[in-house]
Amino acid sequence: MTDPQPAPRPHEERDIAVLDAKGLRALAHPVRVRLLGLLRRNGPATATLLATRLGLTSGAASYHLRQLAAAGFVQEDTERGNARERWWRSVHRLTSFGDRTLRDREPEATLAFLQSVALAHAEATQRTLDELVTMPREWRETLGLGDRLLRLTPQEATRLRNELDEVVARYRPASATGPGEAPEGAEGVQVVLHVLPDLEGSFDSDGRELDQNEDER
Repeated sequence: MTDPQPAPRPHEERDIAVLDAKGLRALAHPVRVRLLGLLRRNGPATATLLATRLGLTSGAASYHLRQLAAAGFVQEDTERGNARERWWRSVHRLTSFGDRTLRDREPEATLAFLQSVALAHAEATQRTLDELVTMPREWRETLGLGDRLLRLTPQEATRLRNELDEVVARYRPASATGPGEAPEGAEGVQVVLHVLPDLEGSFDSDGRELDQNEDER
C-alpha cells in the first residue's frame, strides 16, 4: 500500500518565475509585460499573432520576445514552429517578486516594472468596460470596482495582502483545464489586488487637511 499523496499545491515551484535582476530589467517594459501575459493566458503564439493583438509590427514583437527568451520567461515552441514561422510559449504561469533587497538594488527597474504591471491592469479593466454592454447579464453583475480606505501599520497591510492572496488561492486557477476540473459555465475571471499606501492626504477632526509631513495634533 502506498502512502497517500499530498494535496496538490495551487502552483508548483516550477510554474513560478522568481525575479532576479536580469529578469526584472527584462520586464521593465510594458510591451513585454503584455506579451508575457498573453502567452500565459492564451497559450503559444507567433510574433505576428501577438503583434496584431497589441498593435505592433511583427519585428517589434519579435525583438521583445527575444528579450523575454534571453531572461528565461519564454521559449520557442519547436513542436509548432517551422522554417518560416516561429511559435513562442511561456515557461511559467506566474511571476514572483518576493526579494525585497532586489527592489533596493534595482530601484529604476523596479519602478518601471511596477508601472508596466499597473498599466496592464488598467488596460485590462478598460477593455472589460468597453465590452460590458455586450456581456451576458450574469457576467455583468459579477463586475466589482471599488476601494476602501483603511488605517494600518505596514505589518498589518502586509498581513492583509497575504490573507487576500490566500483567499484567491482557494479558487480554481485558469490553468485547470483537465476533464472535470472546471464546471460548465466557468469562464476566465481576472482578480486584481492593489494594496496601496494612501497619498491623497487626510484631515484632522476639524476638517483641516494634513500635510504628509505634518504631525497630527
